[in-house]
Amino acid sequence: MSATQQECPRCGAAVEPLQEYCVDCGLRLHTPGVVPALASGWRRRMPWYPGDWVWPSLLALVVAVLSAAGAIVWTRDARSASSETIVGDTGPLPTVATTTTAETTTPRRTVPTQTTATTAPPRPQPRRSLIEWPQGQNGWTLVLASLPTSAGRPQAVAKAREALRSGLAEVGVLDSSRYASLHPGYYVVFSGVYPSLTEAQNAVSKAASSGYANAYARRVTS
Repeated sequence: MSATQQECPRCGAAVEPLQEYCVDCGLRLHTPGVVPALASGWRRRMPWYPGDWVWPSLLALVVAVLSAAGAIVWTRDARSASSETIVGDTGPLPTVATTTTAETTTPRRTVPTQTTATTAPPRPQPRRSLIEWPQGQNGWTLVLASLPTSAGRPQAVAKAREALRSGLAEVGVLDSSRYASLHPGYYVVFSGVYPSLTEAQNAVSKAASSGYANAYARRVTS
């Protein structure tokens, strides 16, 4: 082997300094870039080369060490600054002398006054209660909510009373199983008894303004 020749790190065959691949085992010997230059320098000094992966690993290790050192220095400086602030703030607070002046006032003669309060009697509020759907009458209404009968009628009645308190009129609860036009198995909270679809749809906007945006018109037939 001449002085300019080298050995393949895998099979030991003689290779030229600028030879890119080993003709015996096919190992790539030289690639352009920084990593190949470092690898070549390693091979000139060491008989064994672990691979190109060693350089990214070493770079990551150096970055981690520098980051840890910077964090340690920053933490130490922060602790020193906080301790200096605490020491500098300690000390007695200055006392400020306060002088109070007593104000002497002459009592005034009070003149008794007599007032007669007249309050109007409260107006009786109209009693609002739930209604029943008129027996044997077909018509249109607004459906405010539908609850399964398994939930119980009291829950539907509670929702109907909420609708009354919100300002809707003619609110009631009916059992959908008793009416052919409704899907059975529900307690329907309704508002209003209208003879036509047009009148029922005109009342939808009022229900929406009272908090029932999902109210819709539905025909009720026995």
